[in-house]
Amino acid sequence: MYQLYYYPLNASMAPHFVLEAIGQEYELLLVDRKSEAQKSPEYLKLNPAGRIPTLVEGETVIFESPAICVHLAEQHPESQLIPALGDKNRPKFFQWLMYLTNTLQSELMIYFYPSRHIAEGTDPAQVIAQQEKRLADIWSLLDKELETQTYLVGEHITVCDYFLFMLAVWSDELQKPPLSFTNVNRYLKHMATLPAVIKVCEKENLCLTDY
Repeated sequence: MYQLYYYPLNASMAPHFVLEAIGQEYELLLVDRKSEAQKSPEYLKLNPAGRIPTLVEGETVIFESPAICVHLAEQHPESQLIPALGDKNRPKFFQWLMYLTNTLQSELMIYFYPSRHIAEGTDPAQVIAQQEKRLADIWSLLDKELETQTYLVGEHITVCDYFLFMLAVWSDELQKPPLSFTNVNRYLKHMATLPAVIKVCEKENLCLTDY
């Protein structure tokens, strides 16, 4: 049985979606960020990076959210959450997953934690304002990509979509949030009707009313 070390609405949300989508039995183990439990000696034995999430399956231990998602999809090919080897959509799958993790998520981290990226005495408001522009450009690019597609990679849901929904949740307080983009709005409202998304949002106490 899979064990997912998680914290609500954290980077563990995407693997949580995937676990629900593949329909396998799993156990949620809360790592309390408020008390910095992710830095505890016990947790660091599993995940030396001291970050959430971590997936445990027997003797296999994996951290980093996208790695966990890909592993789960590869372990359960019947779910079709990752294009098979030789599928024309497989390169696009990795392109978009890397874009979401290396670009959108990274820019969000600067937006949320500007003080980590500036010299002491620098006004973080300047960084936040700049990030608003950068993030709007990213969501605009995604909006264009979704103009004629139901999902981010072709017409079948993949790990990329669950990852994107998580990042959209994180982005909902931007001056120009994801729901303000026409195609992204349609896409997110469709995603919010999926059983895996509904179940996870119930467990993580996220209201889907806006979607």
